[in-house]
Amino acid sequence: MKDTYLKSKKVLIVDDEESLRSMLITILEDENFFNIITADCVKSALEICQQEKPDIAILDVMLPDGNGFELMDALRSFTNIPVIFLTAKDDIQDKYSGFGLGADDYITKPFMPKELIYRLNAVLRRCYKEDSPLIELHDCKIDLANAQVIKNDEVLPLTAKEHDILETLVRNANHIVTIDALCEAVWGDNPFGYGNSLLAHIRRIREKIELNPSKPKSLITVKGLGYKINVESRLQSVSYTHLTLPTTSRV
Repeated sequence: MKDTYLKSKKVLIVDDEESLRSMLITILEDENFFNIITADCVKSALEICQQEKPDIAILDVMLPDGNGFELMDALRSFTNIPVIFLTAKDDIQDKYSGFGLGADDYITKPFMPKELIYRLNAVLRRCYKEDSPLIELHDCKIDLANAQVIKNDEVLPLTAKEHDILETLVRNANHIVTIDALCEAVWGDNPFGYGNSLLAHIRRIREKIELNPSKPKSLITVKGLGYKINVESRLQSVSYTHLTLPTTSRV
């Protein structure tokens, strides 16, 4: 499943309104975030942070014993976790204050649940991309977080379209993904007419992930239906400092 490794991150919610905390918990749990802790003021948030060591914090600006900016400043004395400010105040100066302290994002109430999830995932993906698992195929490993294929100790960069195609296939690993579904994932809500482009991208992906692209073992064509990718396992990511980077890459 896409970004599954992010769902295990511990999320701290700090807001003095119980109804809002409950709503945020529901939104996160609906997206399979279940490692959630809460606080209702600066004092309790600092105590919980030191004890529970969350991976990200969603902070309200206005709190009964201070404000979110003061809380973030205090957090920085012992942790560098990413911070998203969530507030009813739509004041540009507040945004400047938050970003000036090093906040990672700023969301104004009211907000749509999807906006919160998209922004939360984006911050987590950016800050914890080294935690992304490698996807092990028959002849290579895929690192979607860094848009790279590791094959025979060589790092091969993926283009944006190649990445989107592989991400969609990996999200549905070992299952057929229709041509229409792939085209929609890569080219948007009006995917018609991109069949030939998809074929060209599939061919280039096979050149990167297969030892013998003409006889693929990982990226399989299912005639009349679409494609599937055979994933063997998911591994913890590694450093690539010892691997060979190509001098040129296909765009």
